[in-house]
Amino acid sequence: MPTNKAHGRIWIWLSFLFALVLQAVPWPGELEPFRPSWVVLVTCYWVLALPHRVNVGTALVVGLLWDLTLGSTLGVRGLMLSVIAYIIALNFRVLRNLSLWQQAIIIALLSLAAKLIEFWAEYLVSNISFYPQQFLAVLLNFILWPWLFLLLRRIRRKLAIC
Repeated sequence: MPTNKAHGRIWIWLSFLFALVLQAVPWPGELEPFRPSWVVLVTCYWVLALPHRVNVGTALVVGLLWDLTLGSTLGVRGLMLSVIAYIIALNFRVLRNLSLWQQAIIIALLSLAAKLIEFWAEYLVSNISFYPQQFLAVLLNFILWPWLFLLLRRIRRKLAIC
């Protein structure tokens, strides 16, 4: 029987794997701009809930796996998730005491920052074009945050992940 710590680590990584799968699932062309950043949302939750277990290093590894999954420039999403994880870890005590909708606003702003970091890093490596429709996903991240937060918190409490 695995220890409680190893048991929790397995479930955390399974949630990241599930988020990576959701991120890689193709969407219809007209709905593509609305694709939520599942990996960003799951990373934000785990850093907020367990900052001593999921931190900047974990975010970097997940970001590198995300780059490998998408076949994009290695390190772009690792940088993006690391910066977002650092900001959340730095302020996790304040963010925990906010209501879910206040957290959703902060997560939306962090998602916007993540999109800008992703664009900036991709632009430095390859000459990509800017499309404002990319930022429509931030709105969906705002709407999904309370539901994802409550779902992951319920899973964390039910499985006693600490």
